[in-house]
Amino acid sequence: MAKILLVEDDVNLGASLEKYLRGEGQVVLWAKNLATARELHKESPSLIILDWMLPDGQGIDFLREKQARHDSTPVIMLTAKTDLIDKVLGLESGANDYLTKPFEPRELLARIRVQERNMQGLPKEAPTSKIIEINGIQMDLLRREVTYQGKLIDLTKMEFELIRLLMEYPNRAFGREELLNKVWGYENYPTTRTVDTHILQLRQKFYDDLIETVRGIGYRLRAV
Repeated sequence: MAKILLVEDDVNLGASLEKYLRGEGQVVLWAKNLATARELHKESPSLIILDWMLPDGQGIDFLREKQARHDSTPVIMLTAKTDLIDKVLGLESGANDYLTKPFEPRELLARIRVQERNMQGLPKEAPTSKIIEINGIQMDLLRREVTYQGKLIDLTKMEFELIRLLMEYPNRAFGREELLNKVWGYENYPTTRTVDTHILQLRQKFYDDLIETVRGIGYRLRAV
């Protein structure tokens, strides 16, 4: 059973989801705007269902605030937006899953249960740190913080996951499709340009030679 923070301003949808989820044994805290969501978030929900468009802002603003606090509470976004770029933006801003309206409550419940299983797989008492250090870059996996030459580097969720993968397997060449699958989780992503864009952004945030282009394959992080 999860304690769910439901952030949804549509009264009919919110009421039906609250009733359905409670009928499935979930504890539901319902917020109709961001201000209320911020207050209810103090009650430490185990999962957040977050609408994109809200009366006092966008759900993605809440995601960014949450990410800035290094809050790992999983988030399922609800939105009427169908463009791929919006989906990517939501995931990069810290969402764990994405559901486009209209949807069946049973589908939402299935996705909630996936997140619950993921949470159950975490150790009850995690160590305080797990550090990877390569080429002057230090990554704290538990705090999800990256420093370079003593300076904290601001990374999006996907930038963090991409450089994490490369740092965990230094000197290994990854193809673009493999990176898409391992980092973004899509078997059939419409374009590999997003990998190139994120590699460029990482080079700009660290240094140009951090990640090598492997001709005809993809990229690798060479440890020196």
